[in-house]
Amino acid sequence: MEVAIRKTAQILEQVHQSESALGLKNEACRSKFFIHPNSTSKVCLFLHGFTAGPYQFEPIGKAFFKAGYNVLIPLQPGHGRSGNWSRQNPPPLPTDIQIYQEFVIKWLQIAKTIGQQVVIGGLSTGGTLAAWLALKHPQQIDRTLLFTPYLGSRYSLFDQLIKILPIYFEWFNKDASGNFGYKGFYLKALRIFLELGGQVLEKAQGCVSAPMLMVCSEGDQAVSRSKQQDFFRRVLKQQPKSWYYCFDDSLHIEHRMMTKLEDNDYEELVITLAKAFVESDLSWVEFQQMAKLIAQGQMYDQIMREFNFDGQVSQQLSAMMTQGFGCEHLKCINPDS
Repeated sequence: MEVAIRKTAQILEQVHQSESALGLKNEACRSKFFIHPNSTSKVCLFLHGFTAGPYQFEPIGKAFFKAGYNVLIPLQPGHGRSGNWSRQNPPPLPTDIQIYQEFVIKWLQIAKTIGQQVVIGGLSTGGTLAAWLALKHPQQIDRTLLFTPYLGSRYSLFDQLIKILPIYFEWFNKDASGNFGYKGFYLKALRIFLELGGQVLEKAQGCVSAPMLMVCSEGDQAVSRSKQQDFFRRVLKQQPKSWYYCFDDSLHIEHRMMTKLEDNDYEELVITLAKAFVESDLSWVEFQQMAKLIAQGQMYDQIMREFNFDGQVSQQLSAMMTQGFGCEHLKCINPDS
């Protein structure tokens, strides 16, 4: 096992050397690896969002590393490159989804060398890739964390435009805080993820997936929450150990939900939810039962004892199920709301 760790460490060092040779837009875009000197019970593989970089998963990556897990956050193909990118010279984002699929399969194999069980997670298009992998290789993945996966746009008109327009698009929030990635892209580079999202929705209808946590937000103006809910319901029919949680609009958590740098003042809630899912074995029915006890006023220490969470997680989960967090009548865990 020590030999495997050393070989993997060499691979990770080669990744950093390759990124330096190619040239990075900035250090925030560099692949981030948090590795213990030995194999761990679980290893996390996180996939950042479209045009972004590994910086999106640094806080949650450090939290899982502190909890005793190895963590891999690789820079995706064509992302994070230095260059004078513009409409005339767009960034080198792939337009063939197979490039991304081969990438995540390669990293799944790397992850398996440094952890007994693999946890995969992704934000937005990274979530779409994570969902695809969890459906394709459910036996190789212990848990899947989907942070507002891109299965379609909030407004269907945008989907139609993405499918047909051969144009360069700049993000409306391109100069927002924490945006270390590309400011624009050709729509055909995003189109392949829209197509993958449709395939993932269809495949979930009759395939068993690895257990999934679906995290979304009412304040997300970018992607379709109804498609996220539909996907969750399909997954749940085949995989009962899946959870759903939607942040209330009052918290103002938008699409970029992973870090405070990207305007989520509640990043610790995302981390708490993810850790609770990864470290427990509760089914959706049991998770709902826990939420109902909280709604009935049960103290978090009782929740801790009954559902085997540690004290801090029990306290934070209890808070997340209250009216103070907009979770009146437990609508935050209702995928039909």
